[in-house]
Amino acid sequence: MNSHYPKNGRVILHVDMNSFYASVEMAFDPTLKGKPLAIAGNPEERRGIIVTCSYEARSFGVKTTMPLWEARKLCPKLIIMPPNFDRYRAASKGMFDILRQYSDLVEPVSIDEGYVDITDSREKGTPLQIASHIQSQIKGQLDLPCSIGVAPNKFLAKTASDMKKPMGITVLRKRDIPLKLWPLPVIEMHGIGQKTAEKLHSFGIHTCHDLAHANDVQLKSLLGINGLRLKERANGIDRRHVNPDSIYDYKSVGNSTTLPKDTTNQHELLTIVEKLCAKVSSRLQQKDVLGMTIQLMIRDKFRKTITRSKKLENPIYKKEDLYHYAKELLLKHWDGDPVRLLGVTAQDIVEKSEATEQLDLFSYKKAAEKEPLYKVVSQLQDKFGKDSISQGMKAKNKKKSFDSKQDTSFNKDFLRE
Repeated sequence: MNSHYPKNGRVILHVDMNSFYASVEMAFDPTLKGKPLAIAGNPEERRGIIVTCSYEARSFGVKTTMPLWEARKLCPKLIIMPPNFDRYRAASKGMFDILRQYSDLVEPVSIDEGYVDITDSREKGTPLQIASHIQSQIKGQLDLPCSIGVAPNKFLAKTASDMKKPMGITVLRKRDIPLKLWPLPVIEMHGIGQKTAEKLHSFGIHTCHDLAHANDVQLKSLLGINGLRLKERANGIDRRHVNPDSIYDYKSVGNSTTLPKDTTNQHELLTIVEKLCAKVSSRLQQKDVLGMTIQLMIRDKFRKTITRSKKLENPIYKKEDLYHYAKELLLKHWDGDPVRLLGVTAQDIVEKSEATEQLDLFSYKKAAEKEPLYKVVSQLQDKFGKDSISQGMKAKNKKKSFDSKQDTSFNKDFLRE
């Protein structure tokens, strides 16, 4: 058995559910199997886009993020269903429960994918046997298909899981990189989007082979430190560990919405911004975090998008504070063109327990008035523990509530118990 595991390295699996939302609906209602199915928003609204679709729908050219009208044109018999997030979260929990039967080192990445470090799982079989058992168990117990990548690090495991779908198991070793990875266009490499690919193309870097052998100075001038990191990935180097606690890491918390119709009405826009701030505030409180930067995103009817942000002296989470700065950004940077989409994001997230307020002349008096309360809270926490009382914020382990009609973001909130 030891011959199947490296002496010093790791064995990482990347488990990626296939057409997850659509597959969950098919498992719930088997009459949908074999039919072109798409999960999307309200079909009557312009904001309706394809969230995911079955492989039968993909055979007609239907793709994720495609507008509903275009999808219907390609596939007139397309079955369209609204998302059922309670159902998807239950299926996701079942999937991750199965993964944790094979290792304690399970890192959720999103609702439908995660990494598993099976280096110390020799008693459960060879890496290929474990991958096969996981795939069979998820299919047998949940009636859901998945693809699995087997590799010595997270990047290669993720790359491998994308190579064969649905229901594939792919092994990608470092010695396989010249044959399997290097011939691919850079746009197909995990971590490279359209804009980054275009920048690389401008320097004559078109394939993963080109990136793996690119000049370090040139890459750094083009993409900064991320350029060197991408070069390492192209050479199969990834030092990241599988971290089960990563679901509690937040860099930003935001919400956006596409307007029912383009508008230049300032009052309507500010009302929408206020509602977005309320949602962001609620999520910040559920996560027990605050934001040091507020960002506003505006997309006009020509699909031109601008983002403007403001760095704050003190971290905030209240709706009123978020709205104050988001309104300021809108009034300052909106050029009057019809608006199609608005988004508000709190960035530079900090834990509430770690946040420190930089008191100025105006806030000092208000903070000083609360000092006796803070002292009592501190004494209670010292006596009964940090989690015994909190200052107006929900405990970190409180289960998140979801708005299944509105929250379609692919975040990790659903995984928190």
